[in-house]
Amino acid sequence: MQMAPQMGYDRAITVFSPDGRLFQVEYAREAVKRGTTAIGIKTKDCVVLLVDKRITSPLLESESIEKIFQVDQHIGAATSGLVADARALIDRARVEAQVNRVYYDEPIGIETIAKRICDHKQTYTQFGGVRPYGTALLIAGVEDHRARLFETDPSGALLEYKATAIGAGRAKAMEIFEQEYNEDLTKDDAISLGLRVLYQVSDTKFDVDTLEIGIVELADKQFKKLEVDVLGEYVSRIVEEFQETEGSVNE
Repeated sequence: MQMAPQMGYDRAITVFSPDGRLFQVEYAREAVKRGTTAIGIKTKDCVVLLVDKRITSPLLESESIEKIFQVDQHIGAATSGLVADARALIDRARVEAQVNRVYYDEPIGIETIAKRICDHKQTYTQFGGVRPYGTALLIAGVEDHRARLFETDPSGALLEYKATAIGAGRAKAMEIFEQEYNEDLTKDDAISLGLRVLYQVSDTKFDVDTLEIGIVELADKQFKKLEVDVLGEYVSRIVEEFQETEGSVNE
């Protein structure tokens, strides 16, 4: 029986196949694609992170599913992929942020912490006995009077975006962003756009229990999550908007 072309190049260690591919890294990316959708949107005054928590059972406590994390006072991160891997990376990012404060007596830069996390992820693509992290992070924060948004890949690659998405709904989300995003969005506009995108890409119910939003603003440089009652107002508005649109189409 003839073996598949990649056999021998995706066992235990990450090595190049003859055509230059790293199958372990590609498998890690597939793990991210199977994860819930996470969205990041940057404006002139803030960065907004939104996630679909995908509650699969009515017995689950929605508060126990955490996909958005505070890394430092001015930095937040959204995750998609393997939750345990994401939690380990968040813990490392928090340590990096605190070490920077102790050494330099100043908050860590957004690009600096993103690069350090990516450097760590990249090392896990080189050595035997380890596997790449099966998670992607959106790292958002404010520094030097501007907002910044970075996407990290399981390979350790790093890109800065104005608006991006990771997880199962990435392809459709990016299409919508390319059509609707503009740099003059306000905070409310960004939240509404992000929720509209999640509404269209989500394959589960869309309500307050399944959503989480984090924001960091230039005004106070403090990352925070939206309270349930505030989030509920945004969600109700988006649901009504789509119901009216769908109703007019069916008439």
